[in-house]
Amino acid sequence: MSRILKIMVIALLGVSLALSFGAGCALGTRTPPSSSQSLDIVEEAWNIIFEDYVERDRLDASKLGQAAIRGMVEALDDPYTSYLDAETYQLSLSSLEGKFEGVGAQVAVEDDQIIVIAPIADSPADRAGIRAGDIILEIDGKPTAGMSLAEAVLFIRGPRGTSVKLLVLHQGETEPEEIEIVRAEIELTSVRFEMRQDVAYINITYFSEGTDEELSPVLDSITSDPATGIILDLRSNPGGVLTAVVDVASHFLREGVVVDVVDNQGDHTTLAVEHERVITDLPLVVLVDSYSASGSEVLAGALQDYGRAAIAGTTTFGKGSVNVLRQLKDGSGLYITTARWLTPNGHLIEGEGIEPDYELEVEGEDAIQWAIDYLKSNK
Repeated sequence: MSRILKIMVIALLGVSLALSFGAGCALGTRTPPSSSQSLDIVEEAWNIIFEDYVERDRLDASKLGQAAIRGMVEALDDPYTSYLDAETYQLSLSSLEGKFEGVGAQVAVEDDQIIVIAPIADSPADRAGIRAGDIILEIDGKPTAGMSLAEAVLFIRGPRGTSVKLLVLHQGETEPEEIEIVRAEIELTSVRFEMRQDVAYINITYFSEGTDEELSPVLDSITSDPATGIILDLRSNPGGVLTAVVDVASHFLREGVVVDVVDNQGDHTTLAVEHERVITDLPLVVLVDSYSASGSEVLAGALQDYGRAAIAGTTTFGKGSVNVLRQLKDGSGLYITTARWLTPNGHLIEGEGIEPDYELEVEGEDAIQWAIDYLKSNK
């Protein structure tokens, strides 16, 4: 599947939308300035429609208002900004509060299609037969064409024990398949660890509030039972809680900025290494791919900028935006991009991604073996 720069933010179905939007979500009701000539013209057009349109009984101010907002959002040409009607906005609030149950899959929008980045191992989606690269054509009979990512996530989400039917087109196939998935509460560990010979293999699947708590004993164990190197696998990691990313970085960096957040005024807010962490200086290889996104790009970029790790794989997703949830007066809302993430050396992540130090043609276990061989040859 071709990699398109204009790809919407990855969502992790089974974790909150706050997590899936790269921990860049916040709530607010701030109203921007409205006294401009352009807005006057919009109001003028609105008045003409209501005064002159031939079928006045067909005019619905609410629908026209929503259409106007959708038009403005579309004109932004920003894959991360979207409009939520009042019902969808309320659903998103429940997920932001952590009351979230779903199917357990990472999804994105590419070429105006909802695609599956990867099902979470042993999740309902995984057990039902959802595969990486699947195109979701319908959700419970609703076509996904023209559907925003936020809408798709919320339609798939639902109470545990209930089911959702997805019409999917598997990669390389021509006929779609309908798959019914029973939703569940997704409580999965974010860190997986095993020793590969004398190399510690650590796979972080996403960044949750518990990631640091899961990672710390792993690093303790490889200190007491010495490893010669570490492989940190961030492939298909969609990001997550930004503070968790900083916590993880703090295990591998002794000091310095982890990420620089730049807002629309050009103001910079930096997040630096947190001290009082288990720190390791072991040689490090970080594996990434085109679906390593958001927080995983922040971590890979910081480790690369400081020369702390060899980054290997393919150029990452390129999601380096902060999105804020704003409520409108009618109960609807906007997810709007408010800031960009830069690496410590000022590299823009958005639309660019992190280029690996070593471009790999191999995937899966072969990439892990490449990393083992690299660490052994660079002792």
